[in-house]
Amino acid sequence: MIVLVTGAAGYIGRLVASELLAAGHAVRALDSLLHGQEDIAASLEADGVVLVRGDVRDAAARERALTGADAVVHLAAVVGDPACGRDPELSHAVNVEGTRGLLEDAGRLGVRRFVFASTCSNYGRMADPTVPIDEDGELSPVSLYAEQKVAMERLLLDGTAQRAGLVPTCLRFATIYGAAPRMRFDLTVNEFTRDLWAARPLEVFGEQFWRPYVHVADAARAVALVLASPQERVAGRVFNVGHSDENYRKLDLVQIITGHLGRGDVNYVRRDEDPRDYKVAFGRIHDELGFVPEHRVPDGVAEIVTVLEAGRFGDPFSTRFSNIA
Repeated sequence: MIVLVTGAAGYIGRLVASELLAAGHAVRALDSLLHGQEDIAASLEADGVVLVRGDVRDAAARERALTGADAVVHLAAVVGDPACGRDPELSHAVNVEGTRGLLEDAGRLGVRRFVFASTCSNYGRMADPTVPIDEDGELSPVSLYAEQKVAMERLLLDGTAQRAGLVPTCLRFATIYGAAPRMRFDLTVNEFTRDLWAARPLEVFGEQFWRPYVHVADAARAVALVLASPQERVAGRVFNVGHSDENYRKLDLVQIITGHLGRGDVNYVRRDEDPRDYKVAFGRIHDELGFVPEHRVPDGVAEIVTVLEAGRFGDPFSTRFSNIA
């Protein structure tokens, strides 16, 4: 297939492009390079990816990127609660209007498959977070980012996409961690590991709250797996992406990291602005598509420490490694 990956120069996107190329697909990329990823853009083009430098909000850029494509993997977004909260108008324009425009254009231009990157944050704060929730559970978004993702899922799954001739699939990713070419150190596992490795005091709130996690490389593999699956198995479906044994409290993460490092200055504090608390079940993607993550959080912690020790990313506190810089 010819697959368009929006946000292909991003944290997940660069690895998705590599997975799709390895599977024999022709890959296009639509990316605004918002975070200055010229090195990632160059590596994409060196691998044979056709790069359209443009914004998902730009109708002309969408037209160029979509024409002739068979499938879309839609990753481009203002990602995460802090970034959306910082600029709600921008996040609406990108995450809602940009997605709506991409969906409409994809249907008009004869694209068949549409894979949408969503989030387990859609589950919000569960009444009983000790019982893992599956894809049929109640969605209770408590942030603007999750509200936008829920709205776009509904748009994709309410029949609009199918009437346009599209085969939509929504992937609710667990919180991502691990090293990638377009590195992010503003994600929990990566951030905690960086700070404790650098011997900085770490302030943790909500240490008893549950969240699921998945390695960035496994997230990319899940995307490729969906596109490799028969469309009748994935059409109009939602899949949580992760592994059921990868639900952790922040307290557990701290213990894993300090255990690996043998040190750590950690202070637990009370704050109320992030009430998300949820455990997630990932049986559907395993049972129906055969997805098994290759990484676990302890592996990711060791990986992050290794790249930090090697100085792979230079100053890991640089704002270029954050989506809210």
